[in-house]
Amino acid sequence: MQSVSSLPALPPSAREVLEDFRREYGDVRVWLPAGEGWRLVGAREPADGDAPGPGAVQVGATRIWAELPAPAPDEARTALRFLARMLQRTLRHDEEIRSFSREVAERYEEITLLYSISEILGSIISLEDASETILAEVTSILGAQRAALWVCEADGAQLRLAAVVGGDGQQGPIAVNDACSVTASVFRGGRPVILGPGESWPRGDCDDVPAVHGAFLSVPVSYTPPEGETRAVGVINLVGRSSSGGFSAGDIKLLSAIASQIGAAVENNRLISESLSQERLVREMELAHDLQLKLLPPLEQFAGYCEVAARCVPAESVGGDFYQLFRLPGGRLGVMIGDVSSHGFGAALIMALTMSAVAIHASEGDPPAAVLHRAHRALIDELETTEMYLTLFYGVIDPAEGRITYANAGHGHAFRVTPAGEAQRLEATDRPFGIVDVDDYHESTAPWTAGQDLLFLFTDGLSDAQGAGEKAGERILLDRVVGARGEPAERIVERLFAPVPSSEGSGVPGDDRTAVVVRF
Repeated sequence: MQSVSSLPALPPSAREVLEDFRREYGDVRVWLPAGEGWRLVGAREPADGDAPGPGAVQVGATRIWAELPAPAPDEARTALRFLARMLQRTLRHDEEIRSFSREVAERYEEITLLYSISEILGSIISLEDASETILAEVTSILGAQRAALWVCEADGAQLRLAAVVGGDGQQGPIAVNDACSVTASVFRGGRPVILGPGESWPRGDCDDVPAVHGAFLSVPVSYTPPEGETRAVGVINLVGRSSSGGFSAGDIKLLSAIASQIGAAVENNRLISESLSQERLVREMELAHDLQLKLLPPLEQFAGYCEVAARCVPAESVGGDFYQLFRLPGGRLGVMIGDVSSHGFGAALIMALTMSAVAIHASEGDPPAAVLHRAHRALIDELETTEMYLTLFYGVIDPAEGRITYANAGHGHAFRVTPAGEAQRLEATDRPFGIVDVDDYHESTAPWTAGQDLLFLFTDGLSDAQGAGEKAGERILLDRVVGARGEPAERIVERLFAPVPSSEGSGVPGDDRTAVVVRF
Protein backbone atom coordinates (compact mmCIF):
# COMPACT_ATOMS: atom_id res chain seq x y z
CA MET A 1 0.00 0.00 0.00
CA GLN A 2 1.02 3.63 -0.47
CA SER A 3 2.30 5.73 2.39
CA VAL A 4 0.13 8.69 3.32
CA SER A 5 2.71 11.09 1.94
CA SER A 6 2.36 9.58 -1.55
CA LEU A 7 -1.42 9.87 -1.83
CA PRO A 8 -2.20 11.81 -5.03
CA ALA A 9 -5.94 12.02 -4.29
CA LEU A 10 -5.57 14.26 -1.24
CA PRO A 11 -4.07 17.77 -1.14
CA PRO A 12 -0.63 18.18 0.48
CA SER A 13 -2.07 19.83 3.59
CA ALA A 14 -4.38 16.85 4.23
CA ARG A 15 -1.53 14.39 3.66
CA GLU A 16 0.56 16.24 6.23
CA VAL A 17 -2.26 15.97 8.79
CA LEU A 18 -2.50 12.21 8.16
CA GLU A 19 1.27 11.77 8.45
CA ASP A 20 1.26 13.59 11.81
CA PHE A 21 -1.58 11.39 13.03
CA ARG A 22 0.17 8.19 11.89
CA ARG A 23 3.36 9.12 13.71
CA GLU A 24 1.41 9.75 16.92
CA TYR A 25 -1.22 7.00 16.91
CA GLY A 26 -0.19 4.49 14.25
CA ASP A 27 -1.72 3.57 10.91
CA VAL A 28 -4.98 5.14 9.75
CA ARG A 29 -7.09 3.98 6.85
CA VAL A 30 -8.58 6.53 4.49
CA TRP A 31 -11.41 5.55 2.15
CA LEU A 32 -12.01 7.55 -1.01
CA PRO A 33 -14.96 7.04 -3.39
CA ALA A 34 -14.08 5.11 -6.54
CA GLY A 35 -17.02 4.93 -8.94
CA GLU A 36 -19.75 2.96 -7.17
CA GLY A 37 -17.28 1.47 -4.69
CA TRP A 38 -14.40 2.48 -2.50
CA ARG A 39 -10.65 2.78 -2.71
CA LEU A 40 -8.51 2.36 0.38
CA VAL A 41 -5.38 4.49 0.56
CA GLY A 42 -2.94 5.36 3.30
CA ALA A 43 -2.70 2.04 5.17
CA ARG A 44 0.57 0.18 5.43
CA GLU A 45 -1.10 -3.27 5.37
CA PRO A 46 -3.84 -4.59 3.07
CA ALA A 47 -7.31 -4.06 4.50
CA ASP A 48 -10.08 -6.61 4.87
CA GLY A 49 -13.30 -5.81 3.05
CA ASP A 50 -14.04 -3.27 0.39
CA ALA A 51 -15.88 -0.53 2.31
CA PRO A 52 -15.50 1.49 5.52
CA GLY A 53 -16.23 -0.52 8.64
CA PRO A 54 -18.64 0.34 11.47
CA GLY A 55 -15.84 2.11 13.34
CA ALA A 56 -15.11 4.50 10.47
CA VAL A 57 -15.68 8.23 10.87
CA GLN A 58 -16.97 10.37 8.01
CA VAL A 59 -14.94 13.51 7.17
CA GLY A 60 -17.65 16.17 7.34
CA ALA A 61 -20.10 16.15 4.44
CA THR A 62 -17.56 14.58 2.07
CA ARG A 63 -17.54 10.98 0.84
CA ILE A 64 -14.22 10.44 2.58
CA TRP A 65 -14.07 8.11 5.62
CA ALA A 66 -11.26 7.40 8.06
CA GLU A 67 -10.85 4.42 10.39
CA LEU A 68 -8.30 2.78 12.64
CA PRO A 69 -7.14 -0.83 12.38
CA ALA A 70 -9.03 -2.82 15.00
CA PRO A 71 -8.60 -3.10 17.86
CA ALA A 72 -7.77 0.49 18.84
CA PRO A 73 -7.62 2.09 22.30
CA ASP A 74 -10.25 4.65 23.32
CA GLU A 75 -7.67 7.42 23.12
CA ALA A 76 -6.98 6.60 19.46
CA ARG A 77 -10.71 6.50 18.63
CA THR A 78 -11.17 9.93 20.21
CA ALA A 79 -8.20 11.17 18.22
CA LEU A 80 -9.75 9.70 15.07
CA ARG A 81 -12.84 11.86 15.51
CA PHE A 82 -10.60 14.87 16.01
CA LEU A 83 -8.67 13.85 12.88
CA ALA A 84 -11.92 13.80 10.88
CA ARG A 85 -12.73 17.35 11.97
CA MET A 86 -9.21 18.50 11.13
CA LEU A 87 -9.38 16.85 7.71
CA GLN A 88 -12.74 18.50 7.05
CA ARG A 89 -11.31 21.94 7.84
CA THR A 90 -8.13 21.23 5.88
CA LEU A 91 -10.07 20.15 2.80
CA ARG A 92 -12.39 23.14 3.09
CA HIS A 93 -9.46 25.55 3.41
CA ASP A 94 -7.74 23.89 0.47
CA GLU A 95 -10.84 24.38 -1.68
CA GLU A 96 -11.11 28.02 -0.58
CA ILE A 97 -7.48 28.58 -1.57
CA ARG A 98 -8.06 26.98 -4.99
CA SER A 99 -11.20 29.08 -5.48
CA PHE A 100 -9.34 32.23 -4.48
CA SER A 101 -6.50 31.35 -6.85
CA ARG A 102 -8.94 30.92 -9.72
CA GLU A 103 -10.56 34.26 -8.86
CA VAL A 104 -7.18 36.03 -8.75
CA ALA A 105 -6.23 34.54 -12.11
CA GLU A 106 -9.52 35.71 -13.64
CA ARG A 107 -9.16 39.22 -12.20
CA TYR A 108 -5.57 39.41 -13.42
CA GLU A 109 -6.71 38.53 -16.95
CA GLU A 110 -9.44 41.19 -16.75
CA ILE A 111 -7.05 43.93 -15.57
CA THR A 112 -4.49 42.96 -18.18
CA LEU A 113 -7.12 43.07 -20.91
CA LEU A 114 -8.51 46.46 -19.80
CA TYR A 115 -4.98 47.86 -19.54
CA SER A 116 -4.17 46.52 -23.01
CA ILE A 117 -7.32 48.10 -24.44
CA SER A 118 -6.43 51.47 -22.89
CA GLU A 119 -3.03 51.30 -24.58
CA ILE A 120 -4.59 50.31 -27.91
CA LEU A 121 -7.12 53.14 -27.84
CA GLY A 122 -4.36 55.59 -26.91
CA SER A 123 -1.89 54.51 -29.60
CA ILE A 124 -4.00 53.70 -32.69
CA ILE A 125 -5.75 56.56 -34.45
CA SER A 126 -7.97 54.50 -36.78
CA LEU A 127 -11.09 53.19 -35.04
CA GLU A 128 -11.23 50.19 -37.38
CA ASP A 129 -7.60 49.21 -36.67
CA ALA A 130 -8.02 49.69 -32.93
CA SER A 131 -11.30 47.73 -32.91
CA GLU A 132 -9.82 44.76 -34.76
CA THR A 133 -6.91 44.64 -32.31
CA ILE A 134 -9.28 44.86 -29.33
CA LEU A 135 -11.61 42.17 -30.72
CA ALA A 136 -8.64 39.85 -31.24
CA GLU A 137 -7.74 40.33 -27.57
CA VAL A 138 -11.35 39.71 -26.50
CA THR A 139 -11.72 36.48 -28.51
CA SER A 140 -8.47 35.19 -27.05
CA ILE A 141 -9.40 35.91 -23.42
CA LEU A 142 -13.07 34.85 -23.59
CA GLY A 143 -12.54 31.92 -25.95
CA ALA A 144 -14.96 33.21 -28.59
CA GLN A 145 -14.78 31.96 -32.17
CA ARG A 146 -15.94 35.22 -33.75
CA ALA A 147 -16.29 38.83 -32.56
CA ALA A 148 -17.87 41.78 -34.34
CA LEU A 149 -18.27 45.49 -33.57
CA TRP A 150 -21.32 47.27 -35.02
CA VAL A 151 -21.39 51.07 -34.93
CA CYS A 152 -24.40 53.31 -35.46
CA GLU A 153 -24.20 55.59 -38.50
CA ALA A 154 -24.43 59.34 -38.05
CA ASP A 155 -28.06 59.37 -39.20
CA GLY A 156 -29.00 56.91 -36.44
CA ALA A 157 -30.90 54.64 -38.83
CA GLN A 158 -28.39 51.85 -39.47
CA LEU A 159 -25.64 49.87 -37.83
CA ARG A 160 -22.52 49.25 -39.91
CA LEU A 161 -19.90 46.56 -39.36
CA ALA A 162 -16.83 48.47 -38.12
CA ALA A 163 -14.59 45.48 -37.32
CA VAL A 164 -14.76 41.68 -37.28
CA VAL A 165 -12.38 38.93 -36.15
CA GLY A 166 -12.76 35.20 -36.61
CA GLY A 167 -14.34 34.50 -40.00
CA ASP A 168 -17.23 35.54 -42.15
CA GLY A 169 -20.70 36.41 -40.93
CA GLN A 170 -23.40 38.98 -41.46
CA GLN A 171 -21.94 42.01 -43.22
CA GLY A 172 -24.83 44.41 -42.79
CA PRO A 173 -25.85 47.08 -42.69
CA ILE A 174 -28.56 46.39 -40.10
CA ALA A 175 -31.55 48.66 -39.72
CA VAL A 176 -31.84 49.92 -36.16
CA ASN A 177 -35.60 49.26 -36.21
CA ASP A 178 -35.20 45.64 -37.42
CA ALA A 179 -37.42 43.68 -35.02
CA CYS A 180 -35.89 40.33 -35.99
CA SER A 181 -32.22 41.26 -35.51
CA VAL A 182 -30.67 40.46 -32.14
CA THR A 183 -28.00 43.12 -32.78
CA ALA A 184 -30.62 45.81 -33.44
CA SER A 185 -32.63 44.64 -30.42
CA VAL A 186 -29.61 44.98 -28.12
CA PHE A 187 -28.87 48.43 -29.56
CA ARG A 188 -32.45 49.65 -29.05
CA GLY A 189 -32.95 48.12 -25.62
CA GLY A 190 -29.51 48.86 -24.21
CA ARG A 191 -29.41 45.45 -22.50
CA PRO A 192 -27.11 42.46 -23.11
CA VAL A 193 -28.43 39.24 -24.66
CA ILE A 194 -26.81 35.91 -23.83
CA LEU A 195 -27.72 32.58 -25.43
CA GLY A 196 -26.67 29.30 -23.92
CA PRO A 197 -26.67 25.77 -25.33
CA GLY A 198 -30.09 24.91 -26.72
CA GLU A 199 -31.26 28.53 -26.94
CA SER A 200 -31.79 30.46 -30.15
CA TRP A 201 -32.82 33.82 -31.61
CA PRO A 202 -35.02 35.11 -33.21
CA ARG A 203 -38.41 34.04 -31.92
CA GLY A 204 -41.94 34.85 -32.89
CA ASP A 205 -42.71 36.02 -36.46
CA CYS A 206 -39.12 35.92 -37.76
CA ASP A 207 -39.02 32.50 -39.39
CA ASP A 208 -37.49 33.89 -42.57
CA VAL A 209 -34.46 35.26 -40.67
CA PRO A 210 -31.43 32.97 -40.10
CA ALA A 211 -31.45 31.96 -36.42
CA VAL A 212 -28.58 32.54 -34.00
CA HIS A 213 -27.96 29.44 -31.88
CA GLY A 214 -26.31 29.04 -28.42
CA ALA A 215 -22.90 30.32 -27.22
CA PHE A 216 -23.75 33.89 -28.23
CA LEU A 217 -23.21 37.13 -26.29
CA SER A 218 -24.20 40.63 -27.37
CA VAL A 219 -23.70 43.82 -25.32
CA PRO A 220 -24.48 47.45 -26.17
CA VAL A 221 -21.65 49.94 -26.65
CA SER A 222 -22.70 53.12 -24.85
CA TYR A 223 -21.40 56.63 -24.39
CA THR A 224 -22.23 59.16 -21.68
CA PRO A 225 -21.67 62.77 -22.75
CA PRO A 226 -20.62 65.43 -20.26
CA GLU A 227 -24.19 66.73 -20.38
CA GLY A 228 -27.13 64.53 -21.20
CA GLU A 229 -28.15 60.91 -20.87
CA THR A 230 -26.24 57.78 -21.80
CA ARG A 231 -26.91 56.64 -25.36
CA ALA A 232 -26.02 53.52 -27.34
CA VAL A 233 -23.48 54.01 -30.13
CA GLY A 234 -22.99 50.41 -31.17
CA VAL A 235 -23.01 46.70 -30.27
CA ILE A 236 -20.34 44.03 -29.67
CA ASN A 237 -21.23 40.43 -30.58
CA LEU A 238 -19.37 37.27 -29.59
CA VAL A 239 -20.36 34.13 -31.52
CA GLY A 240 -19.36 30.56 -30.65
CA ARG A 241 -17.13 29.26 -27.88
CA SER A 242 -14.04 27.11 -28.12
CA SER A 243 -15.27 25.21 -25.04
CA SER A 244 -18.55 23.30 -24.92
CA GLY A 245 -20.16 25.70 -22.42
CA GLY A 246 -21.77 29.06 -23.02
CA PHE A 247 -20.84 32.54 -21.87
CA SER A 248 -21.25 33.50 -18.20
CA ALA A 249 -22.43 36.48 -16.17
CA GLY A 250 -18.76 37.30 -15.54
CA ASP A 251 -18.20 37.44 -19.31
CA ILE A 252 -21.07 39.94 -19.58
CA LYS A 253 -19.48 42.13 -16.89
CA LEU A 254 -16.06 42.11 -18.54
CA LEU A 255 -17.37 42.67 -22.06
CA SER A 256 -19.56 45.55 -20.79
CA ALA A 257 -16.48 47.20 -19.25
CA ILE A 258 -14.68 46.83 -22.56
CA ALA A 259 -17.71 48.21 -24.40
CA SER A 260 -17.65 51.32 -22.17
CA GLN A 261 -14.07 52.07 -23.23
CA ILE A 262 -14.88 51.41 -26.87
CA GLY A 263 -17.98 53.63 -26.59
CA ALA A 264 -15.84 56.62 -25.66
CA ALA A 265 -13.50 55.76 -28.53
CA VAL A 266 -16.39 55.45 -31.00
CA GLU A 267 -17.79 58.82 -30.01
CA ASN A 268 -14.33 60.35 -29.98
CA ASN A 269 -13.70 59.09 -33.51
CA ARG A 270 -16.99 60.49 -34.75
CA LEU A 271 -16.43 63.93 -33.20
CA ILE A 272 -12.91 64.15 -34.61
CA SER A 273 -14.22 63.29 -38.07
CA GLU A 274 -16.85 66.02 -37.82
CA SER A 275 -14.36 68.64 -36.67
CA LEU A 276 -11.52 68.10 -39.18
CA SER A 277 -12.50 71.26 -41.10
CA GLN A 278 -13.24 73.36 -37.97
CA GLU A 279 -10.30 73.89 -35.64
CA ARG A 280 -9.46 70.20 -35.26
CA LEU A 281 -6.80 70.60 -32.57
CA VAL A 282 -8.97 72.83 -30.36
CA ARG A 283 -11.90 70.45 -30.66
CA GLU A 284 -9.75 67.45 -29.72
CA MET A 285 -8.56 69.25 -26.61
CA GLU A 286 -12.10 70.09 -25.56
CA LEU A 287 -13.27 66.53 -26.16
CA ALA A 288 -10.39 65.08 -24.16
CA HIS A 289 -11.23 67.46 -21.30
CA ASP A 290 -14.87 66.38 -21.29
CA LEU A 291 -14.06 62.69 -21.50
CA GLN A 292 -11.51 62.86 -18.70
CA LEU A 293 -13.86 64.67 -16.33
CA LYS A 294 -16.50 62.08 -17.18
CA LEU A 295 -14.21 59.38 -15.83
CA LEU A 296 -14.61 60.89 -12.37
CA PRO A 297 -17.46 59.36 -10.36
CA PRO A 298 -20.80 61.25 -10.36
CA LEU A 299 -21.28 62.42 -6.78
CA GLU A 300 -25.06 62.24 -6.97
CA GLN A 301 -24.90 58.45 -6.82
CA PHE A 302 -23.71 58.77 -3.20
CA ALA A 303 -26.67 60.88 -2.09
CA GLY A 304 -28.27 59.31 0.98
CA TYR A 305 -25.21 57.14 1.57
CA CYS A 306 -22.66 59.73 2.62
CA GLU A 307 -21.98 63.46 2.33
CA VAL A 308 -19.27 64.07 -0.22
CA ALA A 309 -18.11 66.99 -2.33
CA ALA A 310 -15.21 67.08 -4.77
CA ARG A 311 -13.80 69.19 -7.55
CA CYS A 312 -11.05 68.61 -10.10
CA VAL A 313 -9.76 71.50 -12.23
CA PRO A 314 -7.01 70.63 -14.76
CA ALA A 315 -4.39 73.29 -15.45
CA GLU A 316 -4.77 72.50 -19.16
CA SER A 317 -7.61 70.86 -21.06
CA VAL A 318 -6.64 67.54 -19.48
CA GLY A 319 -4.55 66.74 -16.44
CA GLY A 320 -3.20 64.10 -14.10
CA ASP A 321 -5.31 64.69 -10.97
CA PHE A 322 -8.20 62.37 -10.18
CA TYR A 323 -10.37 61.00 -7.40
CA GLN A 324 -12.54 57.90 -7.01
CA LEU A 325 -15.19 56.74 -4.55
CA PHE A 326 -16.53 53.24 -3.97
CA ARG A 327 -19.56 52.01 -2.04
CA LEU A 328 -18.24 48.90 -0.29
CA PRO A 329 -19.90 45.98 1.50
CA GLY A 330 -20.62 46.40 5.18
CA GLY A 331 -21.68 50.03 4.88
CA ARG A 332 -18.13 51.21 4.17
CA LEU A 333 -16.82 53.85 1.78
CA GLY A 334 -13.61 53.80 -0.25
CA VAL A 335 -12.05 57.18 -1.12
CA MET A 336 -9.08 57.65 -3.45
CA ILE A 337 -7.12 60.63 -4.73
CA GLY A 338 -4.14 60.65 -7.09
CA ASP A 339 -1.72 63.18 -8.53
CA VAL A 340 0.51 62.49 -11.55
CA SER A 341 3.79 64.40 -11.52
CA SER A 342 2.90 66.36 -14.66
CA HIS A 343 -0.18 67.61 -16.47
CA GLY A 344 -1.47 67.53 -20.00
CA PHE A 345 -2.05 64.48 -22.21
CA GLY A 346 0.79 62.36 -20.80
CA ALA A 347 -0.49 62.76 -17.25
CA ALA A 348 -4.07 62.20 -18.43
CA LEU A 349 -3.08 58.82 -19.89
CA ILE A 350 -1.50 57.73 -16.60
CA MET A 351 -4.60 58.99 -14.79
CA ALA A 352 -6.93 56.93 -17.03
CA LEU A 353 -4.78 53.81 -16.71
CA THR A 354 -4.69 54.16 -12.93
CA MET A 355 -8.47 54.45 -12.66
CA SER A 356 -8.91 51.37 -14.85
CA ALA A 357 -6.35 49.41 -12.83
CA VAL A 358 -7.86 50.17 -9.41
CA ALA A 359 -11.55 50.01 -10.31
CA ILE A 360 -11.93 46.22 -10.23
CA HIS A 361 -10.06 45.56 -7.00
CA ALA A 362 -11.29 48.58 -5.05
CA SER A 363 -14.93 47.97 -5.99
CA GLU A 364 -14.52 44.31 -4.94
CA GLY A 365 -13.57 45.51 -1.45
CA ASP A 366 -9.88 44.57 -1.48
CA PRO A 367 -7.79 46.08 1.37
CA PRO A 368 -6.11 49.43 0.59
CA ALA A 369 -2.58 48.01 0.56
CA ALA A 370 -3.63 45.27 -1.89
CA VAL A 371 -5.30 47.83 -4.17
CA LEU A 372 -2.11 49.94 -4.28
CA HIS A 373 0.05 46.88 -4.86
CA ARG A 374 -1.98 45.71 -7.87
CA ALA A 375 -2.27 49.21 -9.29
CA HIS A 376 1.49 49.65 -9.06
CA ARG A 377 2.09 46.34 -10.84
CA ALA A 378 -0.21 47.47 -13.68
CA LEU A 379 1.40 50.91 -14.02
CA ILE A 380 5.10 50.46 -13.35
CA ASP A 381 6.15 49.90 -16.98
CA GLU A 382 4.22 52.93 -18.20
CA LEU A 383 5.61 55.13 -15.41
CA GLU A 384 9.17 54.07 -16.19
CA THR A 385 8.66 54.71 -19.91
CA THR A 386 7.20 58.20 -19.41
CA GLU A 387 9.56 59.01 -16.49
CA MET A 388 6.59 60.17 -14.44
CA TYR A 389 5.63 59.35 -10.89
CA LEU A 390 2.29 59.21 -9.15
CA THR A 391 1.18 59.85 -5.56
CA LEU A 392 -1.89 57.86 -4.54
CA PHE A 393 -3.96 57.75 -1.35
CA TYR A 394 -6.71 55.16 -0.79
CA GLY A 395 -8.69 54.98 2.44
CA VAL A 396 -11.65 52.86 3.53
CA ILE A 397 -13.96 54.46 6.08
CA ASP A 398 -15.81 52.01 8.32
CA PRO A 399 -18.22 54.06 10.49
CA ALA A 400 -19.54 50.97 12.26
CA GLU A 401 -16.03 50.04 13.47
CA GLY A 402 -15.11 53.69 14.04
CA ARG A 403 -11.95 53.73 11.96
CA ILE A 404 -10.41 54.62 8.63
CA THR A 405 -7.90 52.18 7.12
CA TYR A 406 -5.62 53.62 4.48
CA ALA A 407 -2.58 53.08 2.30
CA ASN A 408 -0.70 56.16 1.13
CA ALA A 409 1.88 56.12 -1.67
CA GLY A 410 3.59 59.44 -1.03
CA HIS A 411 0.50 61.67 -1.02
CA GLY A 412 1.21 64.24 1.66
CA HIS A 413 -2.12 66.07 1.57
CA ALA A 414 -4.53 63.74 3.39
CA PHE A 415 -6.15 64.81 6.66
CA ARG A 416 -8.76 63.71 9.17
CA VAL A 417 -10.47 66.77 10.67
CA THR A 418 -12.18 66.19 14.03
CA PRO A 419 -15.25 68.05 15.37
CA ALA A 420 -12.89 69.83 17.79
CA GLY A 421 -10.94 71.31 14.88
CA GLU A 422 -7.86 69.10 15.02
CA ALA A 423 -6.36 68.29 11.60
CA GLN A 424 -4.61 64.91 11.79
CA ARG A 425 -2.33 64.17 8.84
CA LEU A 426 -2.71 60.65 7.43
CA GLU A 427 0.96 60.08 6.80
CA ALA A 428 2.42 58.36 3.75
CA THR A 429 2.95 54.64 4.30
CA ASP A 430 5.03 54.15 1.12
CA ARG A 431 6.84 56.08 -1.60
CA PRO A 432 5.09 57.35 -4.74
CA PHE A 433 4.60 55.04 -7.72
CA GLY A 434 7.46 55.26 -10.21
CA ILE A 435 10.14 56.30 -7.69
CA VAL A 436 11.21 52.81 -6.65
CA ASP A 437 9.89 49.43 -7.74
CA VAL A 438 8.62 48.11 -4.40
CA ASP A 439 6.49 44.99 -4.03
CA ASP A 440 4.94 45.44 -0.58
CA TYR A 441 2.56 48.20 0.47
CA HIS A 442 1.52 48.99 4.00
CA GLU A 443 -1.61 50.16 5.79
CA SER A 444 -2.35 52.40 8.75
CA THR A 445 -5.52 53.14 10.67
CA ALA A 446 -6.96 56.17 12.42
CA PRO A 447 -10.09 56.58 14.55
CA TRP A 448 -13.24 57.82 12.87
CA THR A 449 -16.28 59.46 14.47
CA ALA A 450 -19.23 58.68 12.23
CA GLY A 451 -21.15 61.69 10.97
CA GLN A 452 -18.74 64.16 12.57
CA ASP A 453 -15.20 63.65 11.29
CA LEU A 454 -14.18 65.02 7.89
CA LEU A 455 -11.80 63.40 5.43
CA PHE A 456 -10.00 66.18 3.57
CA LEU A 457 -7.87 65.26 0.55
CA PHE A 458 -6.27 67.62 -1.96
CA THR A 459 -3.41 67.88 -4.45
CA ASP A 460 -0.45 70.22 -4.26
CA GLY A 461 -1.76 72.30 -7.17
CA LEU A 462 -4.48 73.64 -4.86
CA SER A 463 -2.05 74.64 -2.10
CA ASP A 464 0.38 76.13 -4.63
CA ALA A 465 -2.46 78.26 -6.06
CA GLN A 466 -2.63 80.15 -2.75
CA GLY A 467 0.62 81.87 -3.75
CA ALA A 468 2.16 81.56 -0.29
CA GLY A 469 4.46 78.56 -0.73
CA GLU A 470 3.65 74.89 -0.25
CA LYS A 471 3.51 74.69 3.55
CA ALA A 472 1.86 78.09 4.02
CA GLY A 473 -0.63 77.25 1.27
CA GLU A 474 -1.48 74.00 3.02
CA ARG A 475 -2.02 75.87 6.27
CA ILE A 476 -4.38 78.31 4.53
CA LEU A 477 -6.48 75.42 3.18
CA LEU A 478 -6.57 73.62 6.54
CA ASP A 479 -7.67 76.80 8.30
CA ARG A 480 -10.52 77.18 5.81
CA VAL A 481 -11.67 73.59 6.31
CA VAL A 482 -11.37 73.72 10.10
CA GLY A 483 -13.20 77.03 10.22
CA ALA A 484 -16.03 75.72 8.04
CA ARG A 485 -16.12 72.14 9.40
CA GLY A 486 -19.73 72.47 10.52
CA GLU A 487 -20.94 73.51 7.06
CA PRO A 488 -22.06 71.17 4.25
CA ALA A 489 -19.23 69.51 2.33
CA GLU A 490 -20.18 71.28 -0.91
CA ARG A 491 -19.88 74.67 0.78
CA ILE A 492 -16.44 73.74 2.16
CA VAL A 493 -15.18 72.84 -1.31
CA GLU A 494 -16.51 76.13 -2.69
CA ARG A 495 -14.46 77.97 -0.08
CA LEU A 496 -11.33 76.04 -1.10
CA PHE A 497 -11.72 77.04 -4.76
CA ALA A 498 -12.74 80.64 -4.07
CA PRO A 499 -10.63 83.24 -5.93
CA VAL A 500 -7.42 84.03 -4.06
CA PRO A 501 -7.12 87.66 -2.90
CA SER A 502 -4.12 89.47 -4.37
CA SER A 503 -2.60 89.73 -0.90
CA GLU A 504 -2.37 85.92 -0.73
CA GLY A 505 -0.98 85.32 -4.21
CA SER A 506 -1.48 85.63 -7.91
CA GLY A 507 -4.29 83.08 -7.98
CA VAL A 508 -3.04 81.78 -11.35
CA PRO A 509 -2.88 77.96 -11.17
CA GLY A 510 0.22 76.33 -12.63
CA ASP A 511 -0.88 72.79 -11.85
CA ASP A 512 -4.04 70.69 -11.69
CA ARG A 513 -6.16 71.40 -8.61
CA THR A 514 -8.29 68.78 -6.86
CA ALA A 515 -10.02 68.53 -3.47
CA VAL A 516 -12.31 65.93 -1.84
CA VAL A 517 -14.27 66.43 1.39
CA VAL A 518 -16.19 63.51 2.96
CA ARG A 519 -18.40 63.34 6.06
CA PHE A 520 -19.60 59.75 6.68
